[in-house]
Amino acid sequence: MKTGIRLAVVATAAFGLCSSGVAVAQDTSYAPMTISPDQVKQLCEKRAPRIEERVTRLTTRINAGPEVPGSTAWLRAQAQQARDAGRTARAERLEQRLQRREGQLTKLGDAQRRVDKFQADHCGVK
Repeated sequence: MKTGIRLAVVATAAFGLCSSGVAVAQDTSYAPMTISPDQVKQLCEKRAPRIEERVTRLTTRINAGPEVPGSTAWLRAQAQQARDAGRTARAERLEQRLQRREGQLTKLGDAQRRVDKFQADHCGVK
């Protein structure tokens, strides 16, 4: 699951760089990055829907109940079971995963907003 979230974030970051039409940097020595209409069409028709689907799927999994492996509720329950069994090292590792997992929701929300903005600006989607 960690790899899936990382891939979604990397994919949306790359998408965000291409979507703005201009590479954002603090150093003004960078030239503007432009993309062709064909590239915009491909991003609108293929890339954006796949990224949206992936963000939705990961968000749903993270927010699912304790019966879904990888969800925050599942991690919380597993950590509690480990604590109750006296396995403190495992419980601490699970709690660290839980903290990272909760932080991924913010990143996924940002990725969804970037995709939505790109689609509104370039794909005619409101």
